[in-house]
Amino acid sequence: MMSKISAVVLAKSEEDRIGKCLASLSWVDERIVIDNGSTDKTVELAKKHNAKVIEISDGDFSQFRNRGKEAVGGEWLLYVDADEQVTPQLRKKIEAIINTFNPKNGPFGYFIKRKNLYLGHPWPYMDKMQRLFWKKSLLGWQGKLHETALVDGAIGIIDEPLLHDTHRTISEMVAKTNLWSDVEAKLRIDSGHPQIVWWRFLRVMATAFWNSFVSQEGWRAGIIGWIESMYQAFSMFITYAKLWELQQKESS
Repeated sequence: MMSKISAVVLAKSEEDRIGKCLASLSWVDERIVIDNGSTDKTVELAKKHNAKVIEISDGDFSQFRNRGKEAVGGEWLLYVDADEQVTPQLRKKIEAIINTFNPKNGPFGYFIKRKNLYLGHPWPYMDKMQRLFWKKSLLGWQGKLHETALVDGAIGIIDEPLLHDTHRTISEMVAKTNLWSDVEAKLRIDSGHPQIVWWRFLRVMATAFWNSFVSQEGWRAGIIGWIESMYQAFSMFITYAKLWELQQKESS
């Protein structure tokens, strides 16, 4: 008999995508949506899909994920963001892992690869995220923005990917950059980042473009690759410009 599995979905103003996400999780025993101050119909739609909703007005990603861990009742815990979907093929992989799980040997947690869609087009590179855990081995999450799961035991990788519908429009991309660059800049200044000088802008922008266009083979995506890669450079510029601004305030 398969162990009970709970899914935790992080969401904020995702009325266009929350339905598809929850529908892709209809096979799990429990679905909990951690909502961070949505201003649209996300909460209403989640409840229509029979998901339990926990509304949190403030916090960081680790706090959201830890709150979900505290709320679930399943032996296994699957984290999915509202802009992600679990395919039937991935479901089969997860069920096979749970059915054959050995608590003496593990693995006790898994990275899952993601097939990313940028502006509606598939991206050549698949990243991987910590998503599936035997709850007893998940000690918790740490990190305000780029959160990391602490797992007591071995961790594996699931090659069958999640579908990740990200960066749907330029306007959405700009809005997210403006929001999260504030957090990124604050984290850097709190860690004692060196003073910003002109050449740092060129370095971080060039690194971001190279990582997206060359390392991730964004060039294979055609015009989308150019747009995404230049945008990554722009995002780094905004973060470091805000860091410079914070440093100026501190020194004045």
